[in-house]
Amino acid sequence: MVLLVLCACGPARLCAQFEQFSSENLRLRAVGVDIGVLSGTNVRGTATGALRFDLGTVTPRVRVLLGASYFRANVSNAALVRFEQRLHSVVIDPSGDDTIRLGKIAWSDVTADLDLQYMLPQGHAVTAYTGLGLSVHARNGSGSAIRGTFVEDALDGITAGLNATVGAEFGTARWRVALDGRGVLASGISSVGISVGLRYRWVKAGVGER
Repeated sequence: MVLLVLCACGPARLCAQFEQFSSENLRLRAVGVDIGVLSGTNVRGTATGALRFDLGTVTPRVRVLLGASYFRANVSNAALVRFEQRLHSVVIDPSGDDTIRLGKIAWSDVTADLDLQYMLPQGHAVTAYTGLGLSVHARNGSGSAIRGTFVEDALDGITAGLNATVGAEFGTARWRVALDGRGVLASGISSVGISVGLRYRWVKAGVGER
């Protein structure tokens, strides 16, 4: 599926890359740690952390990355207000002076993702990249107002998402610095974020890499 999306959205030369598809170069090449910030629908901005595993290339310029990330964010004020208004609309309040206060509700997300990234070397020490991928999100809602209710159950669950990334790696030695922008489209929480990371690469770069 991801291959079809890349071919449909990318230039002709990207599609031509997959004519050279091979799994022979798939092996763990690098590992990295990212930290960053993100903003999403229905949640406030928060910090996020991730592990990234570079599994090598399937064409001269397309590499495979596995990732695992985590964030925990408070539900946004706008989402809480909408919820409070819905609750208030079904409460019987003849005097009109009842107040609903939900307090803080948090939403955590543990993500596993698979990305295909098209590499664009910009010189000896810089490699830009862009890509698409799929992700699986395990979410958990928490808060004193929803504890043990169907609302908590509704916030908990597992869902799939579509990722888009753009970024660059800097360095020529085993240690590299990465600057990464990522957008995720998923049910409940869609997000955009930016992160900085450190990569350790112990396998020699292949064709098209720097």
